[in-house]
Amino acid sequence: MAAVLGAAIGSFLNVVIHRLPRGESLVHPRSRCPSCQTQIAGYDNLPVVSWLLLRGRCRACGEPISPRYPAVELLTALSFAAIVGVRGVEEELVVLLPFAAVLIAVAGIDLDHRIVPNRIVVPAAVYGLIASALVRAGELPELLIAGAGAFMFLLLAALAYPGGMGMGDVKLAGVMGLYLGLSVVPALFIAFLAGTAVGVARIAREGGGARKSGVPFAPFLALGGLVALLAGPELIDLYEENFLS
Repeated sequence: MAAVLGAAIGSFLNVVIHRLPRGESLVHPRSRCPSCQTQIAGYDNLPVVSWLLLRGRCRACGEPISPRYPAVELLTALSFAAIVGVRGVEEELVVLLPFAAVLIAVAGIDLDHRIVPNRIVVPAAVYGLIASALVRAGELPELLIAGAGAFMFLLLAALAYPGGMGMGDVKLAGVMGLYLGLSVVPALFIAFLAGTAVGVARIAREGGGARKSGVPFAPFLALGGLVALLAGPELIDLYEENFLS
């Protein structure tokens, strides 16, 4: 059930990723083929399934439809299923699942446009605070401290290396802290580790040009956030057992 819900949400996230940076409505018009602008029928808009049945092409014009669309739907489905599988069916899902959706949407937008929209991170912060106050009020002090700490940590990193990180990444890190609490620490560690690995690989392959083009950082923050949703407390315990005990 979580996977089916995730696939449906992933279909909507594709709309968000495509339209929100362009300032377009997320509701109207209905989904259309990017090539011929033909409105996509409901039976051709089933997450993942329709793309496979149509072999990745528009029914009307036959032009290819990017595999990114089913990829986002599948990623969201797997993320939702994994979170429910690990955390169980509990009240906190009203916080955790929307947060996972936010991470996926922001990662997609940053990959395409190199921006982290305030129209996503600000409502996400407000929703995170309200939802957490309702379902995990006892954790609210930790969440606020984690949010402020993550924000300040990335702010210092952005000031130290202005070309490598933007304020959108800083604000996203603060939002991650509001949702993850102390688990934002392994999330940031994973983000920096993955980002560094990809950056080094690009420099080795492309030379100095890779330094100038840069790499969007929000996808790495999203990766760290998703890992922390699934295993954040366990990673903290593992670190404490091996390095602090």
